[in-house]
Amino acid sequence: MKKAGILNRQLSGALAELGHGDGVLVCDAGMPIPPGPRVVDLAFRAGVPSFAEVLDGLLAELVVEGATAAAEVRAANPAATALLESRLPGLALVPHERLKELSAGARLVVRTGEARPYANVLLRCGVFF
Repeated sequence: MKKAGILNRQLSGALAELGHGDGVLVCDAGMPIPPGPRVVDLAFRAGVPSFAEVLDGLLAELVVEGATAAAEVRAANPAATALLESRLPGLALVPHERLKELSAGARLVVRTGEARPYANVLLRCGVFF
């Protein structure tokens, strides 16, 4: 058994399969999940695990070269806005409907237990070298 990092075996395995340019949608419990991508549903109950906990765990494991979130997050969820902007410099904002369209191309969806609106981000994987 791993003693550090992500212990969830489905998530750990899915992350190991990602390559340069692959998309990872980290989403709240209310985001529609597109058909097609691998889904790792971590939601246990409302708020558990939080969007922040999952995002921080993923950022510790992944190289991210870009990120996109819904522009509506600024008005509807200032806490998520602050989190995203502090963790992801150069964050791109698009209308929520566009984020849902872009999410259809994600290779992996990680669903959190977050119950606040627009706590969603599409990460684009980079390379470590």
